Amino acid sequence: MSIRIVLDAMGGDNAPHETVKGAVRAARAYGCTVFLVGSRAALTTELARHNTIGLNLLIIDAPDVVDMRESAAQAVRRKPHSTHIVGLKLVRDGKADAFVSAGHSGATMAGALLVLGRLPGIERPALAGVFPTLHQPVLLLDIGATTDCKPDYLLQFAQMGSTYAERVMGIPNPRVALLANGEEETKGDRLVQEAHRLLRAGKLNFVGNAEPKDMLLHRSCDVLIADGFVGNMVLKMGEAVASFMIKKVKAENERNLLPRLLLSLLPTALLTLLPGAGRWRAPVGALLGSAGLLGLGLFPLLRARQASDYRSYGGALLLGVKGITVIAHGKSDAFAIMNAIRQAKEAVATHTLQGMTAATSTAPPAVPEPA
Repeated sequence: MSIRIVLDAMGGDNAPHETVKGAVRAARAYGCTVFLVGSRAALTTELARHNTIGLNLLIIDAPDVVDMRESAAQAVRRKPHSTHIVGLKLVRDGKADAFVSAGHSGATMAGALLVLGRLPGIERPALAGVFPTLHQPVLLLDIGATTDCKPDYLLQFAQMGSTYAERVMGIPNPRVALLANGEEETKGDRLVQEAHRLLRAGKLNFVGNAEPKDMLLHRSCDVLIADGFVGNMVLKMGEAVASFMIKKVKAENERNLLPRLLLSLLPTALLTLLPGAGRWRAPVGALLGSAGLLGLGLFPLLRARQASDYRSYGGALLLGVKGITVIAHGKSDAFAIMNAIRQAKEAVATHTLQGMTAATSTAPPAVPEPA
């Protein structure tokens, strides 16, 4: 039986057009079953635009949608027929394996806690996002689920993040680090210092504190732990810096366009002026010059943009609840939705939830805080 993914087809800025398109692509690429939860009439109309022959795409009617301006906690209780609640209940009842939404992220978290419940040994959930670096990606958590943390929360985040990195990202014995303003054990506020002590005493591959620059440039860790407030700020600053650098490089390329065009025409001129130049030398020279122009400017820009594109990673996995739940970016297009479904499928296929349950339920109790 194929893996069954529930998609909140009405969630996100581009729903249902892009969500349905992404679901069709995912069903075709990954062979999974996708439940499209939302207005039956709207989803039927959208599906009719695509060739769905041979694909496992099923519509589950859910007439209500949680608006972005609504209170998450109140909405999930007042709207039992919302896409969030209907979709999460499919996972809870064993009729589906994972839930994906690009809609109201607060409602997804509140709904997951209400409908699915927390894993044994987990006091607070964490959002885990894949963060691009100069080397291989780093799993950063928490990026916004729990902003007010205790030291043992961070220990639990580390246990879940390590399991996810090993099972889904394929990193054996992943290195876990604690985000701080210095590598020394004495750095950081009281929360960071006490969490450092718990992680040092635990059984994870804890490598100590890491500064943001170490994560980005020095390949210092595979999993980076922070409270939800700090992690969210790092994520948003990282997105802003990546966008700024790409736009800056693009502006510089455009500013130096004339010299670069002249440089690209140099092979054409040389081949044309050589004695005995045949009719094919000018086109070949132009081709070589154009390739040089692309290599100098366009290709590096495209590679940098792809590496920092959130759409390639799918979304953030909500760790700590009894079900695979992926929160995608509100601006997700079909490509991002397809990758969010892929991310959920991989988490199910690698039995990540079972691994986290084992890791957290058998973990030793946290060391008591000093008086």
